[in-house]
Amino acid sequence: MQKLALICAVLAAMLLSQAMGAVGPAIVVLNPQNWQGGHEPAGWELKVSHGRPDFSQCLDANVPCLRLKSVEASFGLEYAADIDPNQTGHLTWSWKVTQLPQRGDFRHAATDDQAAQVLVAFADRRVLSYIWDSNAPKGTMEPASSLPFVHIYAIVCESGASDAGRWIAEDRDVAADYERAFGKSPSHIKGLRIQINSQHTASIAESYFREITFRGTPR
Repeated sequence: MQKLALICAVLAAMLLSQAMGAVGPAIVVLNPQNWQGGHEPAGWELKVSHGRPDFSQCLDANVPCLRLKSVEASFGLEYAADIDPNQTGHLTWSWKVTQLPQRGDFRHAATDDQAAQVLVAFADRRVLSYIWDSNAPKGTMEPASSLPFVHIYAIVCESGASDAGRWIAEDRDVAADYERAFGKSPSHIKGLRIQINSQHTASIAESYFREITFRGTPR
């Protein structure tokens, strides 16, 4: 019986190892479940561009999440990283928008407000900005407003209020998006930023995030 139990344990370990290998490596950068609230999540740093930041831990259907609210403000949370997008280049996250800056549209500097953005920064000072825009059509991909010596390329993952109030799961091949945007293979990922802003349109925006993870294979 002991021998049979040992064989079963070995087989179970082998199956678990195979299953983990099929999923590929994963780097969890945001896990609201392990966050106590009252301060930034572990490893994250608050960055304020304008106005007063408003973020907190929340529960939605008993699932922990991060809530961001902007009242004519612009702020974000940043996470420093060193990730090879050729190894763990699938970025997955879930987000929900409950209030959009109605006139928000990243294509014009005067209305460049979004309820939710996920920005991926690379070592060569290039940035991919995945956004939930108020008006730019879903699937729009084009250069966005650039900071000095920084090249930002925006990708509209969601648009408008048709899915407002619903959790949407995203899965982006960051390496492929980088090559499409900049015409070359990506350098290492050096950071991630969750951003919300509504100062340009003098409005209010609100969004929520669940786990954010870099994976070796699609979710």
